[in-house]
Amino acid sequence: MADEKKVHLTKRDRLAVAWRSTFIQGSWNYERMQNGGWVFSLIPAIKKLYPNKDDRIAALKRHLEFFNTHPYLASPVIGVTLALEEDRANGAAVDDVAIQGVKVGMMGPLAGVGDPVFWYTVRPILGALGASLALSGNILGPILFFVLWNIIRWGFMWYTQEFGYRAGSRITEDLSGGLLQDVTKGASIMGMFVLAALVQRWVSIRFTPVVSNVRLAKGAYIDWTKIPLTHNGLQEAFTQYQSGLALSATRVTTLQNNLDSLIPGLAALLLTFFCMWLLKKKVSPIIIIIGIFVFGIVAHVLNIL
Repeated sequence: MADEKKVHLTKRDRLAVAWRSTFIQGSWNYERMQNGGWVFSLIPAIKKLYPNKDDRIAALKRHLEFFNTHPYLASPVIGVTLALEEDRANGAAVDDVAIQGVKVGMMGPLAGVGDPVFWYTVRPILGALGASLALSGNILGPILFFVLWNIIRWGFMWYTQEFGYRAGSRITEDLSGGLLQDVTKGASIMGMFVLAALVQRWVSIRFTPVVSNVRLAKGAYIDWTKIPLTHNGLQEAFTQYQSGLALSATRVTTLQNNLDSLIPGLAALLLTFFCMWLLKKKVSPIIIIIGIFVFGIVAHVLNIL
């Protein structure tokens, strides 16, 4: 079928469109939102499909209508649009209403998929991985995040654009089923699982109130009066500490020590659940952040944290 077409978009043409689509948010506006970036993306294809200047102007004008979806999920819509425009340029009965109808019909459900997949799953996972390396002083942390994020982002955009182009108008039949709902649900579950696993690592709460002071017996702690302040003396002190001797004659037990002996990370988990509950009650994240900040300062002054 493609060989019978008088005008055909090559892979190079479609790559040019895909590259331009990475800037779809570049001219975002409050009236028609992504329409400027959308038209900018399609210009290479429009020039190839419509050699006549009037036809080219008409094509650009019809794509200046309202358009808004997740910037990465615009790619399959672009692919379908390219297929429809190619059919129209080759004489098929595809009018402006059909093209705009497909765009509007796809951008809504796709917009709901992009956030849980990219903003709530892929990006937090890669960010946590990069931040973990960066905290240990490894320069590969930010580099790894940047490289992996752009490989995944660009790979997804190119593949889905090609999928939309090959499927053409039939892609709307796939979107009418439960595929999007399944993808969204799976991505949300995965994102929550990963974030829950990171609670113990990223959320830190330490209660400082002292519960008990226990005097240790001789031989249970390092006797610093018998340790000379020399190289050999310090080596001996480190050896005794590694063997299990305490650093001082008094063992101080804090509230945090007791909590850790019962359920390590319990306070951090409860704080996370509390913040989730507040978000569910529509409390602004800014209010939650300020509240935690103020509580931390007050608790530290009162020697609670």
